[in-house]
Amino acid sequence: MFISFVEALRRGGIPASLKEHLLLLEALDAEVIAAEPEQFYYLARATFVHDETQLDRFDRVFGEVFKGHLTSGEDVRADIPEEWLRQVAEAYLTPEQMEAIKSLGSWDEIMQALKDRLAEQKGRHQGGNKWIGTGGTSPFGHGGYNPEGVRIGGPGRHGRAIKVWEKREFQDLDGDRELGTRNIKVALRRLRRFAREGAAEELDLEGTIEGTARRGWLDVRLRPERHNAVKLLLFLDIGGSMDGHVRVAEELFSACRSEFKHLEHYYFHNCIYEGVWKDNRRRHVEKTPTHDIIHKFGRDHKLVIVGDAAMSPYEITHAGGSIEHFNEEAGAVWLKRLTDAYPAAAWINPTPEQYWGHSASTSILKMLMNERMFALTLDGLEKAMRSLSRAN
Repeated sequence: MFISFVEALRRGGIPASLKEHLLLLEALDAEVIAAEPEQFYYLARATFVHDETQLDRFDRVFGEVFKGHLTSGEDVRADIPEEWLRQVAEAYLTPEQMEAIKSLGSWDEIMQALKDRLAEQKGRHQGGNKWIGTGGTSPFGHGGYNPEGVRIGGPGRHGRAIKVWEKREFQDLDGDRELGTRNIKVALRRLRRFAREGAAEELDLEGTIEGTARRGWLDVRLRPERHNAVKLLLFLDIGGSMDGHVRVAEELFSACRSEFKHLEHYYFHNCIYEGVWKDNRRRHVEKTPTHDIIHKFGRDHKLVIVGDAAMSPYEITHAGGSIEHFNEEAGAVWLKRLTDAYPAAAWINPTPEQYWGHSASTSILKMLMNERMFALTLDGLEKAMRSLSRAN
C-alpha cells in the first residue's frame, strides 16, 4: 500500500521520492509515533510535503488512498471529563442520552450505524437528536455530540472527528487555485531583501552584550528596524474587462501594500501609454507622464504590471490604437521603454492561463514581456517572485 501511496502522491503533483518513502518506513519501524491513524497522517505529511502549496493536494491523495483502511485497531473511546460535559450546554442532552452515545465503538461500527441511520431517514432533517442533519444533537449531525462523531453538513463544533485529513484546512493553499489576500502575502514574501532603515529604536542584543562585556557596565545599544528593502513599481489595469477581476486585484494590491514598504502604484486602462494616474476619480485631469516615472524611479525598482491583457491588438501595436484617446506612440513602444528601464519586470494576469492562447493581445504582450507573464495563482505568483529575484 505504501508504494501505491507514493505513486498516488506523484500523480497528485507532489514530488515524492524513494528517499522519502524509505524515511517514512524507517520512522514507522522505529515507532516514533503511536499506532494511530491521526499520528500516521501527520508523520506522512511531514515526510512528503515540503511546500505549503502542496498541503491540500496531500490531503486529497491521503483520503483517496487510505479511505476505509486506517483504523486504530482498538476501541478508541474518548474519556470526556464529567465537569466538561456539564458545560456543553448547547448539546441539551440528558445524562442518559450522553451515556447512550458515549461511544459507538470502532470505526466500522460508527460507519455501520451511520449507514443504518441513513437508510431509515427519509429526506432532509433540521434539528432533533436522532436523524442526520443540521441544528440538532444527533451524534451524526452538524452540531451533535459524540466523542467519536461523524460530522456532516458544516463545520464541526466539538473537534472530535476521526478523519482529520478530510477537514482539508489548507484547501485554499493549492498552487493552482486563485488567491485571497493571506495567500497572496505568502507568495509575495518570496521577494524579500531585508535592510535596516530609519531611526535606531530596536534593541541590539548582541551589541549590548558585547559593549557591556568590554566596558564593564551596562551598555545598551540600539539599531534601526529591519524592513523589506525591495522597491516595487506597480501598474494596475482598471475598468472594462478588468471589472470581473476587481476582487482579486484589490486583494493583490492590499497584500503588496502590507508586504512592501517601498511601493509606488499607478493605474492604466488596457495598455500603458504616455500617461497613467493615481486617482481613478480624477484620471482625466491628474495624469502622471510615464516619462516622469521612468526618470524618477531607479533601475533598482521591480516592475509589476497587473492586467488581463484583453484588448484589441491595435491598442498595443499602433499609434492611435487606444480606445480612450489618440496615443501618438504605440503601447508596445511604452512597454519596451519600461522593461528597458526596469530589467526586473513581470506581468501578472488574472485570466486563467489555459485561455491565454485564445487572445491575440495576450500573446503579443507575453512576447513583449519576454515570456514573463504569470497567472494570478499562488504557483504563478511564486514563479513571478522568483523571476523578479533573479533579474538585476
